[in-house]
Amino acid sequence: MGVAAAALVAATPYVALAQDADEGRQTDEEGQGEVEAAPVATETASGARVFTPADFERFAPRNALDMLSEVPGFTLRGEDSQRGLGQATSNVLIDGQRITSKSDGIFAQLERIATDRVERIEIVDGATFGIPGLSGQVANVITKPSDISGQFTYRASFRPKYAEPSFIGGEVSLSGSGETLDWTVAVANGVGRGAAGGGSSFIFDPEGAIIESRDVRQQFVGDFPRISGNVEWTSHGGTMVNARANYSRSYQNYREDQDRDRVIGLDASRAFENRYRDWGYELGADVEFGLGPGRLKLIGLERYTRARSRSDSVFDFADDTPDSGSRFASRSESGERIARGEYAWDMLGGSWQLDAEAAFNRLDRTAQLFELGPDGEFVELDFPGGTGGVTEDRYESILTHSRSLADNLTLQVGAGAEYSTLSQTGAMGLTRSFWRPKGSATFAWQVEDGLDVSLELARRVGQLSFGDFLASVSLNQGQENAGNVELVPQQSWEAQFDTTKRLGEWGSTELRVYARLIEDFIEFIPVEGGLEARGNIDSASVWGIRSNSTFQLAPLGLNGMQLDLTLDSDWTSLEDPLTGETRKWSENQDIEIDATLRHDIPGSDWAYGLGLDYNRTQPFYRLSEFGRGYEGPTYTFAFIEHKDVFGMTANLTVFNLTDGRARLDRFVYDGYRDRSPLLFRETQDLSVQPIFNFRLTGDF
Repeated sequence: MGVAAAALVAATPYVALAQDADEGRQTDEEGQGEVEAAPVATETASGARVFTPADFERFAPRNALDMLSEVPGFTLRGEDSQRGLGQATSNVLIDGQRITSKSDGIFAQLERIATDRVERIEIVDGATFGIPGLSGQVANVITKPSDISGQFTYRASFRPKYAEPSFIGGEVSLSGSGETLDWTVAVANGVGRGAAGGGSSFIFDPEGAIIESRDVRQQFVGDFPRISGNVEWTSHGGTMVNARANYSRSYQNYREDQDRDRVIGLDASRAFENRYRDWGYELGADVEFGLGPGRLKLIGLERYTRARSRSDSVFDFADDTPDSGSRFASRSESGERIARGEYAWDMLGGSWQLDAEAAFNRLDRTAQLFELGPDGEFVELDFPGGTGGVTEDRYESILTHSRSLADNLTLQVGAGAEYSTLSQTGAMGLTRSFWRPKGSATFAWQVEDGLDVSLELARRVGQLSFGDFLASVSLNQGQENAGNVELVPQQSWEAQFDTTKRLGEWGSTELRVYARLIEDFIEFIPVEGGLEARGNIDSASVWGIRSNSTFQLAPLGLNGMQLDLTLDSDWTSLEDPLTGETRKWSENQDIEIDATLRHDIPGSDWAYGLGLDYNRTQPFYRLSEFGRGYEGPTYTFAFIEHKDVFGMTANLTVFNLTDGRARLDRFVYDGYRDRSPLLFRETQDLSVQPIFNFRLTGDF
């Protein structure tokens, strides 16, 4: 990247710049040329940064997501996966309202808001909104009425080897917005052609001698069609009604073929194939109206998914030995129903909000394990632990108070609790109930113009994966998880300090320092019969630091060029449930570096750029094995973009320019790894190949 960046610097003439305030554009000292300016926010008395569509003109954005992606120093964060709606977790609001859809997330919603519908974007500290859960920098996208309009995005991808090409990705949406009625319908197909690669793998005996070499080929093909729509009506009296629905399907196929050359024993070919299919829907509605001294919002949501999957692992031997293999199949139904009420009012010099929510979640699964017989037919084996059901009934209430302590200081305090009942049917069914406190306190302080800090202290309750209650098998890696009916959600004390500094013409930077002390942390634990399961350990901790910056390079004479840089590092700790030794979290990515250099060529519709993504992954730990598996660790990319191809924007990105690879190094033991001999060591080094991605966006 250093050579390429130097070439860009050398190729770009130095131009001293002065700001043209009237036009929001920059001109050189002699007035000989015009350069589109970087986004520059208007500062309000309350400390908010306000951007309008004109501020993003140089990027030719098509929708609100394009604009938010270019807000200096702002990192867009989606919703956390959680049962129920709970407190807000995304850092984006639309017209001051949080998104209450769970399967049609904030990224999809923003992509459907055309640029001409965006009036402005406000970047404000979350504590000032009075919405429970918001902290740090939050974007509030303010929309305005517009005519009926349509948008589309087309996506295609290609790799030289291993993966199939994709030509059918994208979305088409149609929306309309008036004084009282807004509506949107969208049809999309997400595509996945990842997890593809090929290369060599080796198996070593305990003394380090190669006993088997493998030629590996992987391929994943996924299609995810979806249709969705929403409508919002606002009465002249201020009553707001919003209804939404979506229906989706998923078609996923993963295949891994291996040719195994053995030093001792028969050579063989192994074919592993996993097929997954599901369909599901979400229906939701909310109504908000004035009631007494405040406003009441009532929310209802129903989600349902039906899925089936099948994994086959079959060995074909070099001689006439009959094939051998296994099959694991499952069918499941899962659902969620939510009823929530939010009442907000002003009293005693501040704003108050009382939330009450009931969420009912369920999973029913039937699982079967088979063995391939000599006649070529699969014979079912006894596998009772994989079949059963899990339900959780959860009730939550939180009272939140927000107030200004001074002109530049805001406090938000929320306190409440949740009560839940977990029930399981099937083998060793069990019913348990829990009462847990939760809440948060957030301080937001505008230290001076261009410098904001906030501090959040919180007590939170985590989520469970219902699949961990039931037994499962991974035929690809030869692993088996026992079910655990005694799982409980983890709880944590959390602290987060955020500071945002505007750097004037140089851009903006954001720094976050965070820490979490976790009780009942979920990790692999030993269970009866020498097996392992996902279970709770007493405690774990993490603290880290993350910075996100946008640096404008125009002051250096590099007009239209900017550098986006994200640095993230954390330090984790837990007590290994098998050995009792202190170690890091399994598979945690403790270092992340993301850098993108973009140049929008002044006076033209062309842009180009390059960048890198680096991640360092810690080793994984199971009870009978440990090792390290990762990709990259450095991926590089470059792109070229034209913003007016017959009125559309075309982007071609080439990913993995420097041969980032998928690697695995694992040690497998004959039982628990702290007391059993080593069975074998496996290494794997797979080529990922360059990935060519094409995107075409436009409107109609």
